[in-house]
Amino acid sequence: MGKFFNEISSEVQNFIGRQKIFFVATAPGEGRINLSPKGMDCFRILDNRTTCFLNLTGSGNETAAHLLADGRMTVMFCGFEQQPLIVRLYGQGRLLHPRDDEWGTLVGHFADWPGKRQIVVTHVESVHTSCGYGVPFFSYQREREQLLRWAEKKGDAGIRSYWEKENQVSIDGLPTHILP
Repeated sequence: MGKFFNEISSEVQNFIGRQKIFFVATAPGEGRINLSPKGMDCFRILDNRTTCFLNLTGSGNETAAHLLADGRMTVMFCGFEQQPLIVRLYGQGRLLHPRDDEWGTLVGHFADWPGKRQIVVTHVESVHTSCGYGVPFFSYQREREQLLRWAEKKGDAGIRSYWEKENQVSIDGLPTHILP
């Protein structure tokens, strides 16, 4: 039986800190629901009601478009290696871009990876834990390096050009405001 909490407990923080992958779900009022897997040690808990993650440049920018349209977001963690547990963080997300003043206060929480696109900050409204007994065991091997190599090869100008062509609107045509 699942349990709801108003904040991220120290036990949940410890569980999240051990996970190598998390999933981000967003949706506009109408249109496609997006569910994105994330890895690369890019999730941080700032306090018991606030989290953030570094969003690297990718093929789409659905999370940004959906947060601008609606703001709702769910982040999910699953225990694949040891403890059978699922944690969902429900909340309101907002975007920070490198051009925003607050960017400088948060970007230092992350590795200096190429292709940094946004920091997604979430005000956590509720935390839901459930058993995870149906989640299979998987063993972590390593992070994939292709995304970082791709971004390094493109360089800053190439990334900006990619944003111009591929990241300004969602697949449903919603704006992402990736560029000023």
